[in-house]
Amino acid sequence: MDAEKSCSSSFEDLSNINEQERAEMNQANKNDEHMDILGNKTLLKKVLREGPGSRPESRYIAVVNYTGRLDDGTVVEEERNLVVQIDDVEVVQGLDMALKLMNVGEQAEVIVNSRFGYGTLGLKNEEHPERSIPPNATITYTVELVSAKEESDLESKSYAQRKDIGNKKRLRGNFWMNRQEHNLAIQSYRRALEYLDESEGGITSPAASEVSEEPNADLQELLEGRMKVYNNLALAQYRIAAYDAALKSVNYVLQCQPDNAKALYRKGKILDARGETKEAITCMQSAATIDKEDKLIELELAKLFIKSKKEDRDERNLYQRMLGRAQSLEQKSKTPPASPSNETSKVKLSSLFQYKLWGYLMGSILIGVAGVAIYRYNNRYF
Repeated sequence: MDAEKSCSSSFEDLSNINEQERAEMNQANKNDEHMDILGNKTLLKKVLREGPGSRPESRYIAVVNYTGRLDDGTVVEEERNLVVQIDDVEVVQGLDMALKLMNVGEQAEVIVNSRFGYGTLGLKNEEHPERSIPPNATITYTVELVSAKEESDLESKSYAQRKDIGNKKRLRGNFWMNRQEHNLAIQSYRRALEYLDESEGGITSPAASEVSEEPNADLQELLEGRMKVYNNLALAQYRIAAYDAALKSVNYVLQCQPDNAKALYRKGKILDARGETKEAITCMQSAATIDKEDKLIELELAKLFIKSKKEDRDERNLYQRMLGRAQSLEQKSKTPPASPSNETSKVKLSSLFQYKLWGYLMGSILIGVAGVAIYRYNNRYF
């Protein structure tokens, strides 16, 4: 299982729906019934008008019209000629999944349970409060798939096109982050990087329409966009406890921008979560030096110092307990004075055996103490 998948994610993959299931769905439409797409009544679809075209595949560029209504008929969403990429959750998740089951030209009714809609948070509409979506709301969409086509090769896109698409997907990732949907945010950020990262062809060789532009300036813009995405990706990965992946993402930022205070702060948080307190302090100190006005960095640094002192105290106490035990065993290992007896030779032999036995035990304990100390020292500079 992917380390970045959490058990709370509501993401569903419909790419493996077989032909028999598709046939059953089509039969349900002919019977004027809603197709139960997921088999649990959380995502239903009914064809209102047949479409003559074919169905889109993953990553196709689609143009859609849709209107979303609450159970009481209130219109809460409405879009015309909206361009989306299939499977990139650029619309509400349930609607994104249903688009793959529509033919071009088809009009359908899609009923989306809150699990695949706007969940327990709902969606506040600042411009039109009457269109705000309440928590746990079921939304019924009337959807038309106007067109769908395969996306052109990435290498054929110009700098400006790659930047615009990458930033659009980055902003969609931010939308999911604000809703605490971290897995969906990670999905959006990774897709953004596909457009903002350098690759052979498009990035190193601008399109013919942009030959006059200066590549260095364009590449710098792409670099800035990449750094934003990697920084946000690191935070999303940190939130689902994918610490190794998060560290890799934030290190990418710091390789290009070693004085990025936000990246240093996030790396400190990641290292702290991994139990590397001393290293986390070093990162936080660097961030505090760069951004002296950030009170949050100061607060986290103070917490780390307190944590480090506690760890040092616990370590000292551990050593003292182990050394105290060693001294106690040493006292017990001392041979008592021999008393006059006819069994003198047997007593001496027994004492010699005890001496060697306790010596062996003492040596084993001291080796253990030394091993702990060496381990702590070596890992301090990981």
